[in-house]
Amino acid sequence: MATNTTGISGSKPARAGRVTKHDLLQVLSEHIGADKGIRGQDLAHLLSVSTRELRKLISQTIEQDATAICGHPSTGYYIASCEKELKSTIEFHKCRAMHELRKASQLSKIPLADLVGQLHLRT
Repeated sequence: MATNTTGISGSKPARAGRVTKHDLLQVLSEHIGADKGIRGQDLAHLLSVSTRELRKLISQTIEQDATAICGHPSTGYYIASCEKELKSTIEFHKCRAMHELRKASQLSKIPLADLVGQLHLRT
């Protein structure tokens, strides 16, 4: 289970200005394995960023450096300690992507006239 606010491990990295991938990885180096995950809210607090900025930084780090940063609502964020954790995270992302694609597909089937009616726009 993810570390809660009363059990945040790690110290805030000393830095001036913008948070970097190095800062993120410095904190996550203390969270290796799903059993040592840290909630996004707590990780953002340690890095002094918003949760939105944290998600962006994590995405950039994964995309640019292929770092095995895993995350799930039940475990929080962590660096994978084994292939099973990485595969589980990949499957989680695939399921979320498929869910979003299904929503986009359904939305694309809505005729404009119906949309206008749903929005209660005057014509």
